[in-house]
Formats: sequence, structure tokens, C-alpha cells
Amino acid sequence: MADKGTRERILTAANALVRREGVARLTLDGAAAEAGLSKGGVLYYFRSKDELIAGIIEHRLHGFERELERALTRELTRQPTVGRWVRAYIHAAAKSPTPVEAETVSELLAAVATNPALLEPMREAYTIWEERAERDGLEPGLATALRLAADGLWLGDLLGIAPPAGSRRDTVVRTLLRLAGDTEAEAESGKRQRVGSR
Repeated sequence: MADKGTRERILTAANALVRREGVARLTLDGAAAEAGLSKGGVLYYFRSKDELIAGIIEHRLHGFERELERALTRELTRQPTVGRWVRAYIHAAAKSPTPVEAETVSELLAAVATNPALLEPMREAYTIWEERAERDGLEPGLATALRLAADGLWLGDLLGIAPPAGSRRDTVVRTLLRLAGDTEAEAESGKRQRVGSR
């Protein structure tokens, strides 16, 4: 019988290996040694290196889902109800990845470049997220544009592609939230404009 704790242990070990040595050097033997298991113990959960990489990607997606759920819980206490899910998505995506997370995800993207099938868990997750964005009460085109902008912010942070920083970053996030119906962000934006025009 599969043990969720053991699977988690393998993924944590494999993630550490990818971060330390790169995805090209990831092996089932290495993941087993890192996790303190036999290779057979790893093979019970992951039949190949590609399955293990897909597992790491899914693990990362679940981490984002948890962050998204936390943000959505905060949004449920706020008004307006329209756009809540999109605002939660913006908050979750706007959390800058740590240098360790950025390094690991960059390595995983390198693996995806050689085997696009590894993107399947991401495709599935993004299909669900897009459906949720479109059902959030905002005009569907706007909801999709905001989701894509939040993804772009995350990717810019991750890859160091001209990511906005400091007050510019705050303004970008606040603008996305305002477009998603966040009345507090709208009030804050109006206050800043009034101060700036003096």
C-alpha cells in the first residue's frame, strides 16, 4: 500500500538533489540515497526519472495551490464578491520565489525543454485555474488577461527578466488587484494619484 509520507520524502529528497546538482544529474539511485530508501522503494512510487520529475512539478503545483487557497480564504472576508478568485490568484502569483525556489524551478524548466510531456501536470492545473478565473464574475477576457499578467510577474521574478521591484512592483500588483475589483487597491491608487498631483 502506498504511503503518502514516503512519497513526500522522495519528492523532497529529489527536489534537494535538483537544487544542489541540477536536473541532468538526478537519478532514481540518487533520490533513493538522499531519501534514505532503497531504489526499489523509489521505484514503487516512480518508475522512471521522468515520472520523478513530473512528481516534483506536481509537488510544486500543489504548493502554489496551498498558497492560492490561503489567499482565497483572506479574500472571502472581503468585498466585492466578483473577482475574488482572480484577486487571490494575483496575490499568490505575486509572492516572489525565494532564490532556492527560483533555482529549482529553473532546473525543472530545463528538463521540460527536453521532454515537453513533463508539462502535462502544469497544463492540467492551468486549465482548471483558467476555468475558475472565467467563472469568477469578471468579464472572461479581463479575468484571463489578469491571470496571464500575474503569471508574467511570477515568471519575470523567477527568471530575472526585468522584474519590477520596490514601489514599482507594489504599483503593478495594486493595479492588477484594482482591475480585478479590489476596492481597497482602488482607494489606495486614488489616494496616491491625489498626493502625486499636489
